[in-house]
Order: sequence, then structure tokens, then C-alpha cells
Amino acid sequence: MPSYLLDTNAVPDTIREHTGIKAKIAAQPSGELLTSVVVVGEIRYGFERLAAGRRRQHLEIKAWRVLDAFRSVVVTEAAANIYGRMKRTLETQDLSLNDNDLWIAATVLSLPAVLVSRDTDFARVPGLQVEDWTK
Repeated sequence: MPSYLLDTNAVPDTIREHTGIKAKIAAQPSGELLTSVVVVGEIRYGFERLAAGRRRQHLEIKAWRVLDAFRSVVVTEAAANIYGRMKRTLETQDLSLNDNDLWIAATVLSLPAVLVSRDTDFARVPGLQVEDWTK
């Protein structure tokens, strides 16, 4: 059974307990659900943009509970090599992804794993398996 890495947009879906994601998460063996340190950074950035207060605090508590349930993987040298090749390949095809998405895709490809995301831009990445658990 493959590992699954949740992209940044899958975390709020998980917090909101989207029925599709909730069912898929429940069906996965322990240790097969991952996220990336890049995703953690994007989530942190989102919170830093919110005004301090009860709403932010409540959302942060929920988000960190969700993220604590997943193993967070670091960017490795293998992922860095994939990133460099992938970025250049996409450039030569006049395609682009933002750098964080490229790092997430490279991490997934280095594992190997399946990316859980609603972001259709990932379809541009050759060899990347993506599943949208909200459908």
C-alpha cells in the first residue's frame, strides 16, 4: 500500500472533516500518512497572516492536531535533485509551478508516494501521482 503525502490544501479539508478525506484517512494504516516541512511552513505562514485572537488560536490548535497525526518529511538531497531537473523541464515547456509546489512534488517523487491535493496544477508534473480526496 502506498504512502500518501497531504498537500497544503488538504490540511484545511481535514480540519473541516470533509467526508471524503475523513474516510480516506481512516482507511490508511498508521504511518502511511505524511506531510512535508514545506506544507508545515505554508500553514504557519497562513496563520501569521491572520490577526491574533481567539479565531486564529482555535484554528491553530486544530491544524497542529491534524499535522501531528502525520509524519512530517524533510526535503532530502534526492528531492533537491528531482526539484532541479523538474523545474528545468517545466521551464523548457513554458510551464511553471510556484517553488513551494515544486518542492512538495519533488519530495513526493523522492519517496515515492501519492500526493493528496485539490491543486490541478500538479497535473503538469511528469510521473507525479495525485489524488483528490474531496471528490
